[in-house]
Amino acid sequence: MKLKWSYQAIADVARLHDFLAKVNPTAAARTTQTLTVVPRRLLDRPQSGRQLDQYLPREVRRIIVGNYEIRYELVDLTVYILRVWHTREER
Repeated sequence: MKLKWSYQAIADVARLHDFLAKVNPTAAARTTQTLTVVPRRLLDRPQSGRQLDQYLPREVRRIIVGNYEIRYELVDLTVYILRVWHTREER
C-alpha cells in the first residue's frame, strides 16, 4: 500500500496549524504531527474508517482523530488522503 495526500488535504493541515499557532504554537505543532502520522496506520488497516455511502461507488472513508476528521479514498493499493478538518467546522 501507498499513502498519498491531495493538495487540498495538505492545505487543510497548514490552515489548521496556522489557526492554532496564533493561540498555542505547541498545540499547533503537536496537532499537525498527529494529523500527518496517524494516516500512516491506514496502510496496515485501510478499511478501518467508516464508509461514506454518499460517495458510492467510490470507496471514500473517514476516521476521527481527536477533534479532527480525515477523509480518504481507497484506490487499488493506494490510500489517498482527501481532506482534513476540525469536527466543529461546517462541511
